[in-house]
Amino acid sequence: MAPKNEYVPESIAHPGELLEEKLEEMGMSVKEFALRTDKPGKTIIAVLKGNSSITTEMALKFEKVTRIPMDYWLRHQMLFDEYKTRLNFVSVIEEAEDWAENFPYSELVKHYGLPTARKSEEKTQNLFHFFGIASNHAWENLYMKSELKVAAYTSLKHTHEPHATSAWLRQGELQAEKIQVGEFNKAEFKNILPKIKTIMATHPTDFFIQLQNFCMQAGVKLVFTPMLPKVPISGSTRWLNNTPLIQMTARYKQNDRFWFTFFHEAGHILLHGKKYISLENLDFSDADPVKEQEANSFAEEWCFAKAHEQALMQRKPIEIEDILEFAKKDNTHPAMIIGRLQHKKQLHFSQGRDFFIPITIDELL
Repeated sequence: MAPKNEYVPESIAHPGELLEEKLEEMGMSVKEFALRTDKPGKTIIAVLKGNSSITTEMALKFEKVTRIPMDYWLRHQMLFDEYKTRLNFVSVIEEAEDWAENFPYSELVKHYGLPTARKSEEKTQNLFHFFGIASNHAWENLYMKSELKVAAYTSLKHTHEPHATSAWLRQGELQAEKIQVGEFNKAEFKNILPKIKTIMATHPTDFFIQLQNFCMQAGVKLVFTPMLPKVPISGSTRWLNNTPLIQMTARYKQNDRFWFTFFHEAGHILLHGKKYISLENLDFSDADPVKEQEANSFAEEWCFAKAHEQALMQRKPIEIEDILEFAKKDNTHPAMIIGRLQHKKQLHFSQGRDFFIPITIDELL
């Protein structure tokens, strides 16, 4: 299926057929035409049989003998070549149809805006357009073999659901293309983190827009990309054309998890530079446990400082009033403290549940 408004003809004649008709009209033999154009007879025969293309030199010589303009011959040759190329591309589409079936296409339509499609060839063409590729082999090279040695790509060969994961990553790239930012400023990004922490502490209704705007000031792109089935990813950090991109899913739909993920990804940007790719909660070949732990520690400190955590742990039992007191001291949200204490089994999961704020997709979109 061709993109909308693209004209694909049913059939285009090779210009050799037009030449044959003209020679009959002129009553001229192939041998005489070859002599008049100063071209070998076998070359003219090859054109007439459709086995050879008309070059610019030939088109000019044909013009002199037939009085049909040079651009006429070249235009028909171009149209025929395009027709043959598109016709041959049908086999590429057919070969890729099994590959296309690995994607959760209905989810891509629902969340990422791909066109609806009933036929396999339509799905395949739409996926080619979505990924900006010309074949399924190109997808293999980009996402499974990671032949493009830049910070935007990593091998997903040993990743669970690599097709859906690649679609999530690609959607992030397309979203990032729509965001205009200046050059990344590491010092500025560090400087705005306290302001971002205040957003975390107060969690206003437009928190995501504010967060996005602060990131843009430092040359960082932040996007929300809905999660796909069977891809349990929380967030990712990559560099696209020297610009850091934080891509998030709000997987747990809860403010403490959302903010921890954000600061984790921010940690990767500040600590690990352009060459490291982060895919949170996903096993992939380039994952580095040391760097992931460093990003975790970075996020923990920004969500609730270790010094304050240690001071709070001295109080036994820990009451909600204590948590509110330390949330104010640390300029953080109570949910950040409660979530950590629950994770460390210092607080029962039934305590403090009212402080967790649900994150909805509508808020992030």
